[in-house]
Amino acid sequence: MRFRVPVALLGSGTAGMLVAVQSRINGGLSQQIGNGYLAAAVSFGSGMLLLALITLVTPKARRGMRLLSTEVRSGRYPVWGLLGGTCGAFFVLTQGLVASVIGLALFTVGIVAGQVLGGLLMDRIGLGPGGRVDPSLQRVVGTGLAVVAVAISVAGGLGGSGSPWLVVVPLIAGIGMAWQSAVNGLVRAAAQSAIAATFVNFVVGTVVLVIAAAVSLAVQGWPESWPSEPWFYVGGVIGMIFIAVAAILVRLTGVLLLSMSNVAGQLIASVLLEASLPLAGGVTALMAVGTAVALVAVMIASLPGRGARA
Repeated sequence: MRFRVPVALLGSGTAGMLVAVQSRINGGLSQQIGNGYLAAAVSFGSGMLLLALITLVTPKARRGMRLLSTEVRSGRYPVWGLLGGTCGAFFVLTQGLVASVIGLALFTVGIVAGQVLGGLLMDRIGLGPGGRVDPSLQRVVGTGLAVVAVAISVAGGLGGSGSPWLVVVPLIAGIGMAWQSAVNGLVRAAAQSAIAATFVNFVVGTVVLVIAAAVSLAVQGWPESWPSEPWFYVGGVIGMIFIAVAAILVRLTGVLLLSMSNVAGQLIASVLLEASLPLAGGVTALMAVGTAVALVAVMIASLPGRGARA
């Protein structure tokens, strides 16, 4: 029992590494086809199609969808609690539109600050399935350090060709991801199925992104060419894994600690990817320092002595 939270945090951190890989894939696809909206719709849509198949062949998932439908129709579960996928859609959209401009490392540090700020807020108001968790000193200090990490990383990108101020966009997306994790945990509790919760998330997100992509295509037309490498099209599968893991583990860790472990994995993987396969200007010295500060923030916020559950 005493090892459940550390193991959950390790699993969440591994899933976070996959998010950095997803950001690199979706950012690369956006560069290749010249349309971030369409790249995001392809990523989310592929995940939804795979999840639809999994849901159809999984009895517990089908039962979960029926149970969730009953809970919503009876009014015991609010309709707004099904909208976590909108934040997932916005995050995937920023991967294609922003990560390719400011680089994966700076983009991920912005996501970090948003996730830890959002996680602190979600735990404080008790939106997650684990109830309200009052912030401890460690969590507050860790959140503050995460914000400092963004400032350092942005300073490291001021001399590059990108637009470091765009880091505000992934910061907002990170806050949305924390809300998404909390809401998806509630959906999982209502449906009693992580697969059903993940499927609902992808359906909502896909609808939003398909509408955005349709408007974009009407304005600028269909891409002239598509990349032939198959790895450009697995972003949705990676996102499916991440959302399912988050829905399962959020009750054990709380929203903030889940976000912290996620971003630790994201930070490590993003620096390695940006250094070896850069989307923008590569990793500067200050970006590396900012990443290290963000990792320290994760470790401090994860120390024993978490706030009491209300």
